[in-house]
Amino acid sequence: MRYLALGDSYTIGTGASDFNHNYPSLLAGKLTKATGQKVSVANPAVNGYTTLDLIKRELPFANKVQPDLVSVLIGVNDIVQGRSEADYRASLAIIYDTVASLTLHQGRVVCIAIPDWAGVPAARNFGTPDELRRRTQAFNAIAKDESAARGFTWVDITDASLSGVGSTGWIASDNLHPGDPQYAAWAEVIWSAVKESWTSVRT
Repeated sequence: MRYLALGDSYTIGTGASDFNHNYPSLLAGKLTKATGQKVSVANPAVNGYTTLDLIKRELPFANKVQPDLVSVLIGVNDIVQGRSEADYRASLAIIYDTVASLTLHQGRVVCIAIPDWAGVPAARNFGTPDELRRRTQAFNAIAKDESAARGFTWVDITDASLSGVGSTGWIASDNLHPGDPQYAAWAEVIWSAVKESWTSVRT
């Protein structure tokens, strides 16, 4: 099975101890365990990418990889760079439309919410917690709306991103990105949402 993971630092796994602990790799592992099939993960995500970067540098992988499964988590850097909600919606629509053009079966595309990052120590460099949380919620509402319009699976990892706050390793040493336990918590929530549809894929 071919799995394409589109996104930014959260998808490539910045803050994780190694590549195997980012959420796409964890999902692939769960899928292999459940089905016995080999899962090839294409993860072109890059730290700092916005939706515009994804369009330019990651979307070409959609046709190259011809994936059976796709995940998309993008937007936090659009917030950091001060892009408007309208601009985010416009570029996100391009991403989602390109993925939709792959005509994958229902449930094979999952769109994932931006986690709640407003309270991590280094987030103070980008705004107040209240402002960052408000903007994150607004961007997530847009992504959820655009996802639903195309029949994609939507997964909100907000609660998962807060579930271990204060525990060892929850936040990486950069005081900004998740650590291994948090990525694992995300993977559990995402897997719960996609397990039925993803395990039905046969190559």
